Amino acid sequence: MKSIDGPDSPADTTLMLTGERTIPGLDVENYWFRRHEVVYQQLAPRCAGRDVLEAGCGEGYGADLIARGARRVIGLDYDDAAVAHVRDRYPRVEAIQGNLADLPLPDAAVDVVVNFQVIEHLWDQAQFIAECARVLRPGGLLMVSTPNRITFSPGRDTPINPFHTRELNAAELTALLIDGGFVMDAMLGVFHGPALREMDARHGGSIIDAQIERAVADAPWPAELLADVAAVTSTDFDILHAAERAIDDSLDLVAIAVRP
Repeated sequence: MKSIDGPDSPADTTLMLTGERTIPGLDVENYWFRRHEVVYQQLAPRCAGRDVLEAGCGEGYGADLIARGARRVIGLDYDDAAVAHVRDRYPRVEAIQGNLADLPLPDAAVDVVVNFQVIEHLWDQAQFIAECARVLRPGGLLMVSTPNRITFSPGRDTPINPFHTRELNAAELTALLIDGGFVMDAMLGVFHGPALREMDARHGGSIIDAQIERAVADAPWPAELLADVAAVTSTDFDILHAAERAIDDSLDLVAIAVRP
């Protein structure tokens, strides 16, 4: 399985697909990449002209997308290899290494903290939320996306993904943010749009399960499945309010909270 790097990137800044982070440019990873990308695309306008910290920037594609309109974007990651990769590939992003439980920023340093598909990896989620409140200016935004525990690991207390420590449902995520001193602005859900619902029907009811089954079995992908996964775009996902569709049915949760 190929890795992705920049046009002239040295080998030591190349990131491999491990299952812990999403990487763009891989056919077999495209569904997950697009499912994450749509959240960046829809929420990036809230970062325009502002100082932004992406806490857990991973490969860096999202921080770079936000940096197109933000005044400043700091991309923080615990992994040295990821930080080196972001520095090499995305010059608009200020990449730094650090622990999300002890953010290496002064008090009231940024206007927005972005934390997409990361909080489920953290052992001390409450400590991270407290750190976000510390580094945000009054009126600043904390934007979090995370897999919806109800649909991602149904009927389980232990996450299916071995890289996840604790997954959340909408009520649990809301409580975590409010207990951390934030005021909720919105709770949104990510859903399959019409094209993806058609793909679900073609692949036994769930294109997600079809991909997971091949990955678990380390089995070859049928040509139709690979073609469908490679064809997914971010526009194939819908991000909806609770008034539009039940949040508990969502694939991912997207929370927007304000620091008073």
